[in-house]
Amino acid sequence: MKIVIMGGGKLGYNVARNMLDRKYQVHLIEREYAKCVKIANNLGVEVTCGDGTELSILENASTKDADAFIAVTGSDQDNLVAAQLAKMEFGAKKVIVRANNPRNLEVLRTMGPDIAVSSTEIITNMIEQEVDLAEMHLLATLNKGRAGICSMVLPADTSLHGVRLMDVSLPENTLIVSVMRGGQMIIPNGRSVLHAGDQVVAVCENKNQKKLLHILGERIH
Repeated sequence: MKIVIMGGGKLGYNVARNMLDRKYQVHLIEREYAKCVKIANNLGVEVTCGDGTELSILENASTKDADAFIAVTGSDQDNLVAAQLAKMEFGAKKVIVRANNPRNLEVLRTMGPDIAVSSTEIITNMIEQEVDLAEMHLLATLNKGRAGICSMVLPADTSLHGVRLMDVSLPENTLIVSVMRGGQMIIPNGRSVLHAGDQVVAVCENKNQKKLLHILGERIH
């Protein structure tokens, strides 16, 4: 795979190193000459010194038809402009953008990149998952972070023991995708019966995760 990374700070440096460890072809763009020299010497990677929001620099960095273009500079505006150019002008197959300010995340997500991520949002979401959804675990995010795959073990005194899945009132846009029971995975359908101790895996919108927790965590009174 051909990966182009814009931004030679700590994040860009470490992403480049990880991609190289996976034997990917990596080209990095960085404005500061000193950083360019350091990255080239330490990683042995091709580095283009310049502004990644300029077409000529993106062209020199072999952005044309790149498998992935990753913009991780400290400027959300620069990241967005470069991502749009990489996508529309150079046909990059996958464009990933870093949001330094989480308040810019929704704007970035609607303006071209395939994926927009914020380390602040990720950490916040993880903390909220542990605090607010102590019995439910987030396994993965979907739809650019708007939904997730969640896992929960039904309590020993669950009110859902012996209940068919079709009779469970799940929140909107929620789907039970698997049930683990006795070390065996079950792909359920509406007639599947839930048991205490089942590990239930569901796809759910973020806004409905607390509702799902309440339904799956309900106990016999």
